[in-house]
Amino acid sequence: MLLTRRTDHLHHHPGQVSFPGGRVEEQDSSPIETALRETEEEIRLLRQHIELLGCLPQYRTGTGFDVTPVVGLVTPPFELVPDEFEVAEVFEVPLSFLLDVNNHQLHRAEVRGRLREYYAMPYGDYFIWGATAGMIVSLQRFLDR
Repeated sequence: MLLTRRTDHLHHHPGQVSFPGGRVEEQDSSPIETALRETEEEIRLLRQHIELLGCLPQYRTGTGFDVTPVVGLVTPPFELVPDEFEVAEVFEVPLSFLLDVNNHQLHRAEVRGRLREYYAMPYGDYFIWGATAGMIVSLQRFLDR
């Protein structure tokens, strides 16, 4: 699975592992169009390399963002070029690791006086957690049906 690590200076979720993606813009006709445009902007993965499979159910983050996860298969060859402002790093994690429920850790933390639960999937030097891990769990549950 293709993931990014956000740059440390970003206002929202600095330094965190995430999927390419972002806010809907006026010219976007659908969540799929937003995902394709953002993927091109953030890592220069062109849409002709992506075979769209569909969307997962909307995911609401703990910070109030509503995300429509768009799922696709990527066909090489291609060269990724991370946007230096937004993306510190692009990397891959084996899908078999991410879909293995034995690698899904449930964490709890108190945030602003409220107990919150979130998933995490540590992989090597990467700590995949929060919304990104939650969307991966959503994919795993969808595929298990």
